[in-house]
Amino acid sequence: LIRWSLYNPGAMFLDPVTYNAVVTSHALVMIFFFVMPVMIGGFGNWLIPLMLLVADMQFPRLNAFSFWVLPGSLYLMLMSNIVENGVGAGWTIYPPLSTYSYHGVCMDLAILSLHLAGISSIFSSINFMVTISNMRSVGGHLLALFPWSIKVTSFLLLTTLPVLAGGLTMLLTDRHFNTSF
Repeated sequence: LIRWSLYNPGAMFLDPVTYNAVVTSHALVMIFFFVMPVMIGGFGNWLIPLMLLVADMQFPRLNAFSFWVLPGSLYLMLMSNIVENGVGAGWTIYPPLSTYSYHGVCMDLAILSLHLAGISSIFSSINFMVTISNMRSVGGHLLALFPWSIKVTSFLLLTTLPVLAGGLTMLLTDRHFNTSF
């Protein structure tokens, strides 16, 4: 839909509000529900135990919890696109467009969805870092490049996702409690 709208700029295939909602939805779903869970979580959960020569991750229940939080989070994100006109605040959730005067319940659903996706990524990052740090001596060999990249990415996620959660919480308080962060 995005490409079709850009291919015919004068045809107005999508009105501007719907176009912004589609672009926002595409970006948030690709970042928080494809790149982070599939590319890092999926391949990491498959390859890290193989490369470390261990049976499973350090905390398999935490791993399962971080996986099962994602369907609920994805459901909330998809519901935010159905409610009202959808979230059209851009993939950065641009604050003037994410205020209560532009978006109502759909933005609250998207914020809750991003909180849950962040919790899932934080838990899986903790699991990756602990697994790589504690189980690297089990195999008795040096780490390959892929476990190092997962460990560095997990560290970066652990440092940035709480900041994102804080920003989303401030946005939520701006929307409902009349604060001005």
